[in-house]
Amino acid sequence: MTKPRISDNSMYLTLRMGEIAEFNRRKLAGEACDLTSCDLSRLDLRELDASGLDFSDCYFRSSDLRGIDFRTTNLEGASFAQAFISGCYLPQAVSPTEMMLALEHGTRLRYNTRQ
Repeated sequence: MTKPRISDNSMYLTLRMGEIAEFNRRKLAGEACDLTSCDLSRLDLRELDASGLDFSDCYFRSSDLRGIDFRTTNLEGASFAQAFISGCYLPQAVSPTEMMLALEHGTRLRYNTRQ
């Protein structure tokens, strides 16, 4: 099992500091970031532009993700225990049952990312 990591990547640290608008600006400018397996627990990430990001194996425990569009985001293996997801778009391959298990029981999302 992958342990969540605290990365020294400046884009990751921008998210940890709650500077979502700055993250979005830098992402739009083409700045790369590696967010796989990162600890994003207990963060307010509303307004995040998640398009094209790889959040595989990330931890979102108790994070506020309301309204984020994850349709083109890799969430394979991510943990969403007790996260706030009202108004989110999820990848089409993520079933409602799978998401409920992730929210209520802390299971990691399992779905086919190659669809």
